[in-house]
Amino acid sequence: MRFGWLTLAHSGSPEADYGAIHDLVTQACFAETAGFDGIWLTEHNFTGESVYCDPIPFASVVAARTSRIRIGFAVLQLALRHPIRLATELALLDNLSGGRLDIGVGHGTNFNEYEFVGFGLRSDDSRERMEETLDVMVRAWTESPLVHDGKFYQLRLPELRPRPRQRPHPPVWRSVSSGGSLRECGRLGAPIMMARIPLSRVPERLALYEAGLAESGLDTERRRELREQAALWRFVHVAESQAQAEDELTRALLQTRRHMVHAREAHNPADFHVEATRVNPWNDPRVSDEDGVRYSLETSTLYGTPARVTEGVAELRDAGVHHVLCQMSYGYLPQQAIMESMRRFGEDVIPKFR
Repeated sequence: MRFGWLTLAHSGSPEADYGAIHDLVTQACFAETAGFDGIWLTEHNFTGESVYCDPIPFASVVAARTSRIRIGFAVLQLALRHPIRLATELALLDNLSGGRLDIGVGHGTNFNEYEFVGFGLRSDDSRERMEETLDVMVRAWTESPLVHDGKFYQLRLPELRPRPRQRPHPPVWRSVSSGGSLRECGRLGAPIMMARIPLSRVPERLALYEAGLAESGLDTERRRELREQAALWRFVHVAESQAQAEDELTRALLQTRRHMVHAREAHNPADFHVEATRVNPWNDPRVSDEDGVRYSLETSTLYGTPARVTEGVAELRDAGVHHVLCQMSYGYLPQQAIMESMRRFGEDVIPKFR
């Protein structure tokens, strides 16, 4: 099995940002020491939901201080970025890291409309913007000269320099949740990462991805690689006792949820509404914070002693999961608790699945 370390670390106030950013650098670099296969960085803007906001410059610091671990994005919000600037920055970062990038892409947040508004946009056309940005980005890495006449961009450039270190370009991952998206990603031969879906839904989702892979035209070995790379996101916290892990994680998730829900209520435009299919008790503002956290603890979390977390990982493996993205960094957990959790996971859990 493969294990990624993922951060979505809130910062509770502007005054706390400096310390939180440097704590995250320490955690991300320690992920390599602890034995994780990848670092996965999220992107959010304006409210401290991802304290560094832009994961690309943050990743450059991590790349300079690590040597083995892969560095991924979960995900870059393509609708908010210019495709040539993005292609250039990522190509440079792939060179600086020695070809260790994994590029997860998405159209942007489904919940924080204020992030689009902050860039002078709305989310209505975000999927179209994403697809055009993705097309231009990949072509910029592989074509010279590049000529593009699209809905959002009209571009002429002789050549993108530098080219990415990985050829033809770094892997481009898709974040998916719906059955149709999973099957389509399989047909495209795209690596996937899945959100914190309940264990009971995992085999069905993986079967849809496999069905798409069967229609992709890829050879058997490549289909097997993609199937084993398919990643599932989980909250993870390891402590000395089950009670300690539950208490620490519950407090952190309660504060995380309050921060998240308050920001949306305070800053989203009045005319914005979340698609009903996207809502679950964790992110539904009509559900109490306590019930939302309880839902996450029951359906999408690995927590407790190393032995109990090992059992949880084994359950995922038995359901067909070979790659887990472990969110171990929470803005409302002390740095020492996070580092101890990472150390325990690296020493007592990961080796069981090698």
